[in-house]
Amino acid sequence: MWEVYGIIFVFIVGALLHFVFEWSGDSRIVGAIASVNESVWEHFKQGFWPMCLFAGIEYRFLRTKTNNFLAAKGLAVYLIPIITGLVFYAYTAIIGKEILIVDILIFAVAVAVGQLISYKRMTLKALPKYANNIGFALIILLAFIFVLFTFYPPHLPILMDHNTGTYGIP
Repeated sequence: MWEVYGIIFVFIVGALLHFVFEWSGDSRIVGAIASVNESVWEHFKQGFWPMCLFAGIEYRFLRTKTNNFLAAKGLAVYLIPIITGLVFYAYTAIIGKEILIVDILIFAVAVAVGQLISYKRMTLKALPKYANNIGFALIILLAFIFVLFTFYPPHLPILMDHNTGTYGIP
């Protein structure tokens, strides 16, 4: 049930993160975790930060009842943006435009897949202890990259707001 609650939590909090930067008056601190523009990259933060927050809550209750918790969450936080990005670019390449409801559904499906695969990994045989250390390190690495690219974005298409032509915090 934790992973089902996680799907709901990540989806709702992630959807709110789309607007929080603007609601904050463009606070740079808020921008570290919320979408600061309409680039595909910035939308990836909408799954990452709520997933990390929920995993932190979940860890308190499940750390002794599951196997591979951090390895599973590390896998999930990478799967969500990979699925979101691949499906988004595939469908927009095919039809030539974005459709908001499709984007929302992609996010919901990516979050559900991430949470369910996380659950599956946690219920399998225990991996070596270093797998959890690697999972945790990968989460920290992605957190660092999200923050860094918010303030110092490389000029790559995935990081460009196609509405304004800007990168990172405007």
